[in-house]
Amino acid sequence: MSLLSGTFARGGAATAVSDDAWFRALLAVEAALARAAARTGLVPTTAADAVTAACAHPERLDLATVVARAADAGNPVPPLVRVLQDAVGERDAVAVHVGATSQDVLDTALLLMARDAIAAVDADLAAAAETVAGLARTHRDDVLPGRTLLQQALPTTFGLKAAGWLAGLDGARLRLAEVVAELPVQYGGAVGTLAASGGAGVALRAALAEELQLTSTAVPWFTVRLPVADLAGALGAAAGVVATVAVDVVLLAQTEVAEVAEVGEGPAAQRRGGSSAMPHKRNPVAAISARACARRAPGLVATLLSAMEQEHERAAGAWHSEWPTLTELLTTVGSAASWLAESLRGLRPDAARMAATAAAAAEGPLAGALAEALTPTLGTGAAHDAAAAAVREARDTGRPLAEVVAARTDLDVRAVLAAGRPDVGEAGAQVDAALAEHAALTEGRP
Repeated sequence: MSLLSGTFARGGAATAVSDDAWFRALLAVEAALARAAARTGLVPTTAADAVTAACAHPERLDLATVVARAADAGNPVPPLVRVLQDAVGERDAVAVHVGATSQDVLDTALLLMARDAIAAVDADLAAAAETVAGLARTHRDDVLPGRTLLQQALPTTFGLKAAGWLAGLDGARLRLAEVVAELPVQYGGAVGTLAASGGAGVALRAALAEELQLTSTAVPWFTVRLPVADLAGALGAAAGVVATVAVDVVLLAQTEVAEVAEVGEGPAAQRRGGSSAMPHKRNPVAAISARACARRAPGLVATLLSAMEQEHERAAGAWHSEWPTLTELLTTVGSAASWLAESLRGLRPDAARMAATAAAAAEGPLAGALAEALTPTLGTGAAHDAAAAAVREARDTGRPLAEVVAARTDLDVRAVLAAGRPDVGEAGAQVDAALAEHAALTEGRP
């Protein structure tokens, strides 16, 4: 564990792409390849069973040698193959790495790890979405100022804001699920011809895909890196959604705004957010950390997309750059999702504060409605002055402007108050629609 891993390697995704996970994935591919080769008649079943048994117990393998020699080979597969062959003996070594090349095993292992890591990411996104759905439901009609370009605009509701978060989180989950469902196996041999597979390479590729619950392909995707690019895009989009929710929380939790607060649950969360210099401070650390992790994603996505340009049948360098980059991308997006779920679990909206801020911002529309109502009897200039005087009276006496207006007897008070009331349009109906879509996703309906 490193000094910064508590922030940037949080949640299940980090564990899913650890060094141990890398070894488990590589061994899972080699074991599945041996079984697929046995199913297609290329090797004896007994030999495939021996390879599967050896791969099931990595603690019995000389993995230290694999680590020591991985750089010499340019990747860890060649020394791993030798270690497996030594482990099963000369008779059963025929079932090790059948007809494959290093990229077959590495690409497939990388996607297996990505699938496991995204399952952890999805769990945290789902937890965050469920919390947000509860916030949208509870605060469906609570008014707060809408803000555009960081300035107060027209009124909206916290329910609609939360519904927007919910739609983003659910959308990110759907995109990740679509990519994961299409993750393909890699199997082509040295240059993609399957020449070393005894005429059964296509069948073996299909059997390997079935063993690992991946999709099969008509040809290898050695230098056509769409599967990795799709992962990068979906993970980058998820990070963008997480960052948007997190920055909203950070802004709403500002001292001068104070419309939400990160309260947290449990002793650890209660201690979180302190300052080394200012005892009074309580920073929204979970949201801040979610934003920090998410902001690392675009650079990693860019690296993966730039690596798509690969030469001939097998790339020299671009392919290699993907391994640590996708590993880091999965880790940082997983950390961001985990932090966001934590932030939202402890989020406490202050509906009264929101209402007060919205009411203060509503002075303008109400003063305008008052001036408009007085114009027919006083004239434009005098009506403007009367409305301004009412605003001054409200501020001088500490009373709401609505109360000052309500005391007047020279106009239709009810009509003026109605004209100056915050108009949130169809916010409630849209919240209901987002909650219905979320329920359908949760229940697995199309």
